[in-house]
Amino acid sequence: MKLRILGAAVLALLLASVSVGPVRAAEQPTVRLSKSQAGTGGSVTVTGSGWRAKALLMILICGQAVPSRGVPGGTNSCANADGRAVTTDAKGRFNRKLPVAEPPVPCPCVVHVATVTGAKAEADAIFQVAGHAVEPLPAETSGGRLSVLTDTRLDGSGGLLTWFGSPPARTLVFTVGNVGTSAVKNPLFQVGTSHGVFAPQWEEQQWRGTIEPGRKARIELPVELTGGAHGDYTVSLKYGGKVLAEQPWGVGRPWGVTLFWVLVCLVVPAALFRAAMAAIDRVRPRRPGRSSRAPARLRLPELTLRLPGLRSGPAEQPPPSSTLPWFTPDSDPGTAGRLSAPHDDSPTTPTRKGPT
Repeated sequence: MKLRILGAAVLALLLASVSVGPVRAAEQPTVRLSKSQAGTGGSVTVTGSGWRAKALLMILICGQAVPSRGVPGGTNSCANADGRAVTTDAKGRFNRKLPVAEPPVPCPCVVHVATVTGAKAEADAIFQVAGHAVEPLPAETSGGRLSVLTDTRLDGSGGLLTWFGSPPARTLVFTVGNVGTSAVKNPLFQVGTSHGVFAPQWEEQQWRGTIEPGRKARIELPVELTGGAHGDYTVSLKYGGKVLAEQPWGVGRPWGVTLFWVLVCLVVPAALFRAAMAAIDRVRPRRPGRSSRAPARLRLPELTLRLPGLRSGPAEQPPPSSTLPWFTPDSDPGTAGRLSAPHDDSPTTPTRKGPT
């Protein structure tokens, strides 16, 4: 019974290894060309398989490269202006026509395919540009060789000035080890920053120090973008013509700049309006004997003269008001009959006098 169980377990392991082997082989990205040679102005069809599903790839013709060594000069040795982008299907395959162009460096040349975003993957296929110069590859440097031992990271954070458009800055931190046979003194690294599908902009930075064979060192290199930069960036590290690591960097939008322009659009028109109103108030004519702040009132004679269809003669004077304001003009004692109770007003009416 135990032998049967052991045999079944061994058979299951063998089947698993057989089934997993082809899958792993299929996961390795490959590139095939419709022709191995073409001249400038022609085209070549590039097909690939084994890539990540729905991955964005960049196809370039690069010089001074072979599949065994990759592209030592990076994309600087490629015909970037004539490259093509392609997206793989759900099975990780693609088919794209690529125009043939001469790279900026001599051949041997390759068709270089690499991922633009996500996990890094690349593959090369030998290609000859007809009529382009051919030179032997430079000899590989012997002795000390550096290799990245840990994942790279970006230290630092943005501040108030970055929020208002100051250039974002970080520190690229990683650990390298000398896997060669000789010491490496003052290694010269290249740090590149790229945005989207654009090629990295490389900048040389030298680290001061010596790394003995079999030893490791912690490297810190400054990285800085242009003012107002925002979006998804990729920081690449290259040494000896070979890309050692890539680190994504998400840069936030400088909202302080947006706030500044919003305030400018609100404050400046308001200030101009107030200045214009003050200037108009100073230059407009004023009538004598009237305060500049008193509202202008139009008199009735002036209204009669200005309105058409009305009599242009002198305005009628209002009737004189009575000296007794509690009487109407018709009931004034001097002009109308009495409204009070009758009483004797004769001169014979005795008057009351006080005691003498």
